[in-house]
Amino acid sequence: MAKRDYYEVLGISRNATEIEIKKSFRRLAMKYHPDRNPDDEQAEIQFKEVKEAYEVLSNSQKRQAYDQFGHAGLNSGGGGGFADFGEAFGDIFGDIFGTASRGGGGQTRATRGSDLRYNLELTLEEAVHGTEIEIEVPTWVECKKCAGSGAKKGTEPVTCTTCQGAGQVHMQQGFFAIQQTCPNCHGVGKLIKEPCPHCEGNGRVHERKKLSVKIPAGIDNGDRIRLSGEGEAGANGGPAGDLYVQVKIKPHSIFTREENNLYCEVPVCFTTLILGGELAVPTLDGQVTLKIPAETQTGKVFRLRSKGVKSVRSSSIGDLLCRVNAETPVNLTEDQKTLVKQLDDALQQGGDKHNPQKQSWFDKVKNFFKE
Repeated sequence: MAKRDYYEVLGISRNATEIEIKKSFRRLAMKYHPDRNPDDEQAEIQFKEVKEAYEVLSNSQKRQAYDQFGHAGLNSGGGGGFADFGEAFGDIFGDIFGTASRGGGGQTRATRGSDLRYNLELTLEEAVHGTEIEIEVPTWVECKKCAGSGAKKGTEPVTCTTCQGAGQVHMQQGFFAIQQTCPNCHGVGKLIKEPCPHCEGNGRVHERKKLSVKIPAGIDNGDRIRLSGEGEAGANGGPAGDLYVQVKIKPHSIFTREENNLYCEVPVCFTTLILGGELAVPTLDGQVTLKIPAETQTGKVFRLRSKGVKSVRSSSIGDLLCRVNAETPVNLTEDQKTLVKQLDDALQQGGDKHNPQKQSWFDKVKNFFKE
């Protein structure tokens, strides 16, 4: 199978700068990394493809050879570059997955804690007016018994003698210098001789943490609130991750929200639509009066200015849109039915002037069959 063009793999132009190459690699590597796509063979293949493309294009000599001769220009070997790629790869994934780079040795790899997501359901009133809600989040927190070191109280982790605390070991294979994770300490740089009995040497314990979340007025369905440092505790002294509170608005019995506008359906007696009148309409701030002009058609939408939702991102306020729908009377007495029949007879005598939409519709039907 022919290899794809490396520039195409990274989604960049042939004159892309080093910064653009690295930025594209960061984005794609994070997208296809096996840790984020477990059991996805296609993602693993794409990850290796992205890694190979970056290895070439981030090295000036290899890039020059590739630009001149394509993939064939890389088959001649040429020493160097592999170790440089390993360092760049480590730096980039240190930023993405929270591992600190290990330079001159003696530094323990600090891992950033994972970000967490909490799904929070709110009523429409809570979302519109804002509120403060206490939530309980299951998460990993730093062990207080060992202060996150993982070592038994009164003891400390010792430096790994295999890598001298660097977390990595170097191997020389011909012209290539290969750097890999220390097999003894697994990249940590230190070993725990006597683990903390409370956390079993992990440095973290599992707890349910209570947090107070301030809900800003006007927040909408799908919005997220970021609580910095309230995610999982980091390992080996690394920073904690963040907690993202994902907002979902519960269905309301009266109103439907679309952005900053509110919508509601208002059932109206047909006599009110004929003669006109006033209706008491609810809003989230209280009751208002809606004037219905005489001869209003069912389905008419009335707009109540600034009776909607104030945007969380600006000072603009939406509107309340009320759709009036004629309600057919039910459970009529015989006398009431007689009166309705008399009204219908009187309207029929008036011809089409009382039902202009009906006559227009029948005219369209006639033309349709003629055609």
